[in-house]
Amino acid sequence: MTKLYPDAASALVGVLRDDMLIAAGGFGLSGLPERLLDAIRDSGVKGLTFASNNAGIDNEGIGKLLRTRQVRKMISSYVGENKEFERQYLAGELEVEFCPQGTLAERMRAGGAGIPGFYTRTGVGTEVAKGKEHKDFPDRDGVMQTYILEHGIFADLAIVKAWKADTTGNLVFRKTARNFNQPAATCGKICVAEVEEIVPAGCLDPDQIHLAGVFVNRIVLGAPYDKKIEFRTVRERETA
Repeated sequence: MTKLYPDAASALVGVLRDDMLIAAGGFGLSGLPERLLDAIRDSGVKGLTFASNNAGIDNEGIGKLLRTRQVRKMISSYVGENKEFERQYLAGELEVEFCPQGTLAERMRAGGAGIPGFYTRTGVGTEVAKGKEHKDFPDRDGVMQTYILEHGIFADLAIVKAWKADTTGNLVFRKTARNFNQPAATCGKICVAEVEEIVPAGCLDPDQIHLAGVFVNRIVLGAPYDKKIEFRTVRERETA
């Protein structure tokens, strides 16, 4: 059975529904599954919860779905560049679960590995720890330390962007785009990947594959892409 689909909308047929949990790859504007996010927006599904490192910026990434009020809750590490996110959160229109970046990545990885929970020292003594189970364990020096229980993320759908894929779904990510895409891809019941290039099976060096095709259910070619810059910084030209 082929994993290749002609476009993002068809790759999501039969998958989307209201009130689902979606794990999305991306780091800032790097490695965003742009075509899939556009297709989710155009589908009209609502009440969505997104587990993602960030919410993009205004009108980019998940920011597009915030504009259309399709997002009910965000599980994120960093949201400082999205004014609409800030407005909805302060107005009580958006539920937010802040999660330290490393903890969020591990929650996704744990979900992909079938691990329902794990203990971490990150966040102990802060707002992050409120309402969570605390337990003491000895550290590597034998000193008892307090840890908090974090739950693995088991998403209904994972959407990711990769640089290359072969027809069996093996993925290669490029540089910073590898970030959250790899753990996000593993924690979804269904994983849909958009890629810049698709090659025949056997063309990828096995040692260069970052995610095995067993995790990927559907693939769509998203290229060409426009290079987006989150912060454009310039300086005056120095005189000769």
